[in-house]
Amino acid sequence: MKREDEVSQLGSETTQYHYTYAPELLETFVNAHQENDYWVTLNADEFTALCPVTNQPDFGTLIINYIPDIKMVESKSLKLYLFSFINSGEFHEDVVNKIGKDLVALMAPKYLEVIGLFYPRGNISIHPAYSYSNGEAKYAEIEQYRFMNRNLNPQRIG
Repeated sequence: MKREDEVSQLGSETTQYHYTYAPELLETFVNAHQENDYWVTLNADEFTALCPVTNQPDFGTLIINYIPDIKMVESKSLKLYLFSFINSGEFHEDVVNKIGKDLVALMAPKYLEVIGLFYPRGNISIHPAYSYSNGEAKYAEIEQYRFMNRNLNPQRIG
């Protein structure tokens, strides 16, 4: 089976956008390099959701880092899924945790983190982070290390 046989949205002649939260849009394909540990980084530089209190748009960058196991997320389905937050009234921390949990449920990766770099509102920017490991010792160690050392370097954003 070829990768393109595993996904329905990639290469589709028409793209349907959902304007409310739609986790069912996420699709996977089989990791062709399951014998290797390697990082996949996905940056969504134009993420938008709504503030649940003011109903004003919140803009930011999402960084998704993961070490795949058997399944990987298909990028077009991820783009459509992230777009579905555009009218979703959620706090920054809730968005990052929801996306992280959805991706874990979808892929069951060895390790995954979602970092939100939300643009300032009222002179304060919020950078929540979600992390997950599958419990194997080396991935749990990565999760613990990245959690404990996340903000030690003041030059590092996220």
